[in-house]
Amino acid sequence: MRAALLHQHGGTPRCAEFDEPSERADGVVVDVSAAGLHHLDLLKASGTYYTGPPPLPSVVGSDGVGRLPDGKRVYFDRTVPPHGSMCERTLVSPEAMFELADGVSDVVAAALGNTGLAAWLALDWRAGLRSGETVLVLGATGAVGTIAVQAARVLGAGRVVAAALADERLLRVRELGPDAVVEIDRVDDLTDALRAAAPGGIDVTIDLLWGKPGLAAMGAAARFARHVEVGSVAAGDLVAPAALLRSLSLEVRGFSVAHPPIEVRREGYLRVTEHAARGDLTVDVEPVALEGIADAWESQRRAEGGAKRVIITDAAVRSEARAPS
Repeated sequence: MRAALLHQHGGTPRCAEFDEPSERADGVVVDVSAAGLHHLDLLKASGTYYTGPPPLPSVVGSDGVGRLPDGKRVYFDRTVPPHGSMCERTLVSPEAMFELADGVSDVVAAALGNTGLAAWLALDWRAGLRSGETVLVLGATGAVGTIAVQAARVLGAGRVVAAALADERLLRVRELGPDAVVEIDRVDDLTDALRAAAPGGIDVTIDLLWGKPGLAAMGAAARFARHVEVGSVAAGDLVAPAALLRSLSLEVRGFSVAHPPIEVRREGYLRVTEHAARGDLTVDVEPVALEGIADAWESQRRAEGGAKRVIITDAAVRSEARAPS
């Protein structure tokens, strides 16, 4: 079968032939149609991720959408090494399969896996967002950020503020309907700009940047606010004055999409795909054939942004052709 194969840790996977998986006690064969390409995949392939280096050679990819032998469509977020998700068929742990809503395409469902779950659960499970609260999405132009802007509204936020660099991707974020947009590289004082955008203070920050932008956001927080660290695009470190945290009783919470209980992840993913099927959540996708994995991988490495890259097989093409118009 065709697969995106990694032969060197930190290298670039290439499309090549790989042995077909066989069903066994700890794995079910899934015909893969689509697999999201995430920064997480690059981290795992580097050999330095905390889960340990993958075997060589192995198929890259963390999650995807496909069909079981009985034809049932599933999303999966874990495979049995050396099988990953970016291939025609893979081996999936039975407990790692999720239900997804009817009416959402395989490609969109794959794009909403790691990315959509991260945005949804950071708000709902980790931040405990309450109806009417003000949410700041710091780094709103990334894949997780654009979903978080929409998910905040779906989950009942009273005010949504999107903050990011002033580039062409911010135009797309404006179309998603935030109440205020802050261009973080075009303001003299980011804390003042965020306070102006959220006059009552920020209750929940979904922080994909960290560093100086994260500290500035803490300065605009409301009392008892929750600052959820999801990413660190701006910097790996942040030094916060003790008085700032203490004066607001501000909570700083780390978040990884791998940590919520499996039942929480299953329920969250089903809700995300239900809202996508209804049009409440949208995601721009760039389908890439397996043969294009090397170029897509390097684009992801350069953090070029834009549409969510989804690696597709011939099964995805057939699925889209069968979908009702």
